[in-house]
Amino acid sequence: MQPTIDRIQTRAVDFWLARGAIALVAGLQLLVVNDLSFGPRWLAPALEIALLIPLSAATAWNQGRARRARTPEHWDLVLHHHRLIRWAAMVLTTLITAMNTAALVALVRTLLAGKAGSGPTLLIDALNIWGTNVIIFALWFWAVDRGGAVMRGHPKAATSDFLFPQMTLQRDGKSPPFVPGFVDYLFLSFTNATAFSPTDTLPLSHLAKLLMMVEALISLLTVALVAARAVNILA
Repeated sequence: MQPTIDRIQTRAVDFWLARGAIALVAGLQLLVVNDLSFGPRWLAPALEIALLIPLSAATAWNQGRARRARTPEHWDLVLHHHRLIRWAAMVLTTLITAMNTAALVALVRTLLAGKAGSGPTLLIDALNIWGTNVIIFALWFWAVDRGGAVMRGHPKAATSDFLFPQMTLQRDGKSPPFVPGFVDYLFLSFTNATAFSPTDTLPLSHLAKLLMMVEALISLLTVALVAARAVNILA
């Protein structure tokens, strides 16, 4: 059980990076200039923070249990709770995805109807939606690869959804296998949103390919339609 113990303890920081990313998304949603939300502007961020607080508390509680676990039965219980927390986090990520997609649709409809605001505000909102998109899909990649963050360090982890360059390097058999962290998935999401295609990391599963396709489509729509229209207004 030692490999499982090491992975869960050393990867605890990734959970807080992911929770911090959700808080950052909520802050970005409050900075949208044009009226692109359903209901009051504070509604979506308030819902996300309301879900994030108990999720963060549950993460801290289970990480404490992981540090105190000593028997296989204890670790099985820790992993069980981690799976429940993962599903709750995926529900929260789904909510954020829906809100950001709705904001993009509202902005595109505003553009097509000729009711868009000034060029600078469109550029700000386009950049906001694009950056939020990068964070959202970093969360998706981090949550689904090999069954989730905890299972990536488990001996019975699922098959990899992504092939990172470090996974192809020859090892001496003594070093532990490479386990990607949240920053690795954030970099993957950023490069996919800018290049509209895989760069150094390849998608292996159908789910990974579909997620990358959706992210690239949203990014392309944001950059090609919204930002281009804003530049035309500025000109």
